Formats: sequence, structure tokens, C-alpha cells
Amino acid sequence: ALQATDSIPIVFAMVDDPVAAGLVNSYARPGGNVTGVADANTVLAPKRLEIFSKVVPSLKRVMFLYDGGDPDSVKQARVYREAGGRLGVEVLARPVGTEAEAQAILAKIGNGGIDGILSPVTVYLNIPGLVLEAATRHGIPTMFPGAFWLDQGALSSYAPSFYSSGLQAARLVDKIIRGVKPRDIPVEVNNKIEFAISLKVAKTLGIKISPEVLYQADRIDR
Repeated sequence: ALQATDSIPIVFAMVDDPVAAGLVNSYARPGGNVTGVADANTVLAPKRLEIFSKVVPSLKRVMFLYDGGDPDSVKQARVYREAGGRLGVEVLARPVGTEAEAQAILAKIGNGGIDGILSPVTVYLNIPGLVLEAATRHGIPTMFPGAFWLDQGALSSYAPSFYSSGLQAARLVDKIIRGVKPRDIPVEVNNKIEFAISLKVAKTLGIKISPEVLYQADRIDR
């Protein structure tokens, strides 16, 4: 979109770090024809892994499959590995370049040794969908970056609310319609973080979620 126009206003809803991505000059002063809502998903990665280890106390080895060509996913892989070292959880970060590569890696997880799978934020190469299929087939717990995925069969999620990101972006669009220039509208950060658990999936996997963990959840699907 940026390559197509430098005058038509552009509002993004879910970007990890818009400054690093080159979309805006700064959060306070975007500068161009772009503004929006950042979700800072990489910052949340350590907490996401920590919560996953509480949901599944036996978690020792976790796979993180991601698109090796996506800068945000590469950064998240590093953060996950570092967080895993502190939590005593080995994170097997596996970059792939094609959907076929992702399928080949996931086809082997049924051989044992993997206690859980972390899904990437992006849907590049259909990795989240492939993760869900493989996890369901082999009975492996999953942690996703969005409660939306619980409706598709994920066990848990910890991430900014998609709904809240949309609402915030809509408010920015309204400002633009009323005449404010995108360059004068500070980038907002979605601070509405959701922790969601599917008890239905937990039962299928034979996982008993502790009352302490359930108490922390913002959403429980039964």
C-alpha cells in the first residue's frame, strides 16, 4: 500500500513494530500518510511461553515453526529461545521457506519429544492452519497469538484482542474522515491483552487445567 500511494491515508490494525517495519517515523509523529494500531506481539512472547508452561506443567520441549523470511517471526524465534532458557523450556525454533517444508516438519512430530507447539503470529505459508491440523492429529497442546484460533481447535492463546485492535483502528479512521492528517495521529498500542483457554480441547488432550490458571483466564471456552 505504501508503494502504491503517498497521499491516500492508510491505517493499519495489527503490526508488531511499525517503526522497525518502516511504516512510520515514530509512534508519536508518524510523519507520512500512515498511522494505526501496534500490537507489540514480540514483547508478549516471553509471557506467552510462561503462560503456556502453566497451562501444560509438563511442558519441556516446544516447537516454534515460522516463516524464515518474515523479520518479525525471526525476532520472535530469538525471544522465545531466550525466554525458554529462563523458564527451563527448550524451544525448537524451525524456520521454513515453503508450505511443503512446514508440512514435512510437522509430519514428524508424532514420533514424540514435542510437548507443545507455539504458532506464529502471521498466517504466511498457512503455518497456523498446518499447526492446528498436526496438533489435532497427534494430540499435542498448542498456544496461539489470538483467541480467534480457539474456535478452530487451539488449546490456548495469549495476545492482544483482535476486536480491540479493530475498534482502535476504526477510531483513527474516524479522525481522518473528520480532517485530521495521518501524520498528526500518534500510533496507538493495543493494551487489551487476552488469555484464553479451551476446556473442550483440554479434555480431549487429557489435560487438567489448574484452578489458579483458570482464574487468570479472560476467556474460557467450555
